[in-house]
Amino acid sequence: MMDKLSYSHGVSTTPLRGETISQSLRSTVQKFGTREALVMVTQNYRATYAALWEQVEQVAKGLLAYGIEAGDRVGIWSPNRYEWVLVQFATARIGAILVNINPAYKTNDLQHALQQSQIKLLIAAPRFRQTDYVEMLEQIKPTCAYPEQTVVLEWDWQSFLDAGKSIRTEEVEAVENSLQFDNPINIQYTSGTTGFPKGATLSHHNILNNGFFIGEILKYTELDRVCIPVPFYHCFGMVIGNLACITHGACMVIPDESFDPAQVMQTVQDEKCTSLYGVPTMFIAELDHPEFSKYDFSSLRTGVMAGANCPIETMKKVQQKMNMQEVTVCYGMTETSPVSLQSLPDAPLDKRVATVGTVHPHLEVKIVDPETGNILPRGQQGELCTRGYSVMLGYWNMPQATEQALRNGWMHTGDLAVMDEEGYVQIVGRIKDIVIRGGENIAPREIEEFLITHPAIVDVQVIGVPDAKYGEEVMAWVKLREGHDITPEHITAYCKGKISTYKIPKYWKFVDQFPMTVTGKIRKVEMRAISTKELGLEAIP
Repeated sequence: MMDKLSYSHGVSTTPLRGETISQSLRSTVQKFGTREALVMVTQNYRATYAALWEQVEQVAKGLLAYGIEAGDRVGIWSPNRYEWVLVQFATARIGAILVNINPAYKTNDLQHALQQSQIKLLIAAPRFRQTDYVEMLEQIKPTCAYPEQTVVLEWDWQSFLDAGKSIRTEEVEAVENSLQFDNPINIQYTSGTTGFPKGATLSHHNILNNGFFIGEILKYTELDRVCIPVPFYHCFGMVIGNLACITHGACMVIPDESFDPAQVMQTVQDEKCTSLYGVPTMFIAELDHPEFSKYDFSSLRTGVMAGANCPIETMKKVQQKMNMQEVTVCYGMTETSPVSLQSLPDAPLDKRVATVGTVHPHLEVKIVDPETGNILPRGQQGELCTRGYSVMLGYWNMPQATEQALRNGWMHTGDLAVMDEEGYVQIVGRIKDIVIRGGENIAPREIEEFLITHPAIVDVQVIGVPDAKYGEEVMAWVKLREGHDITPEHITAYCKGKISTYKIPKYWKFVDQFPMTVTGKIRKVEMRAISTKELGLEAIP
């Protein structure tokens, strides 16, 4: 009977790693100390594993000198830079909990993250693109007690490292030896369907093992060089990227602070990368680049596409034109460290494109009826749930939200999925109303709660509509107060600098009422159908 149900578990003869992140890095340094570990192209930075270990230790000493203890929260608010990686491993070395802050955050989101996790020390870039981080921190100072201390990269970095010179290596090792692999080590803010982002809290065991098994499936060795243009503040960058590399002695190659297709392709060519990561929109941007044909992709072998559904034609082109014969698709969520399903490099093409693969080693997945919670027969659509080592410890200081998401150890993803006879899983939709724009999870409720603060807006509902470039774009249906008349441009200007640019609706519709069920629930499915038709987006899948 059980083989006919939508349940699968990852059988593996490779054991889970019962160690902390720093223990894992230490053993890689001992094995591959002379090999290149980290390259950051636009910062002109290179380090072998031995040099990386030394620099991580300097940062760990700096943290101790600043009074950081195991369990304290250290925030990092920066685009992809080599210092981000040093901080990732230095916090792990002394058991401080790294809080990843999205570089695109504006004042509202920033204040929430700093306050909710009570960040003791924030390590921040001075700016990113047009955003002045230092100025934003000044803006929230009067109403936010956190962070207690700030280190601004480029300005304070050297004095921070100098402070660590007073700390002995034995002091770092004493803290390191007191750590357990089940200790929390990372908080990542993820958008849910209600309110502000929740801080998914992950342990050494969660993310180290997930990175390791991703690397195993990709067949990584110390000879691999992995191009990582995806952001570190996501699990995609710091786990699928950095931890998959350090568990195998591979080299982490960072092309730039943020994604630039030409820079990525130049980096693949110059650094002879064997693996390349990206969300589908990144690969599309590379393939469509006017100078695509001038780059040499002969060193590429594999890579990861994740974050959104991949069009079949894109996957074929990536394999044929970019030489990524063994490219795989990953599915997961921040709360599961992130990957729970992955296509195998040798799976048939139709399975690699139409599905998100099969369950990861040492994990379980099931598809249940969202109403009853019962496991459904294979081929039937229901909610995907994951259980195993990768499931988060919980949402930081949010016991009720944790209880709702985690039931009997199962993480309820909110995604609608179907499992076929061979155990391949296809994601077909979402129970939640999350909008996924270019791999970014956006909670409509978050935008709604902000827009309602505008004096002219009495009610607002946010939905996602199809978009050829990003998969989905944000749209707001707005109900104005009587006697008020404002334009979309006016509301857009109101949003700028207060909410992240990617959360600002692209489309606006002014209405007197919203489609509702008889019980008074907003029918967002109907809103999406109406908007898709009115905007002429029916042809976009």
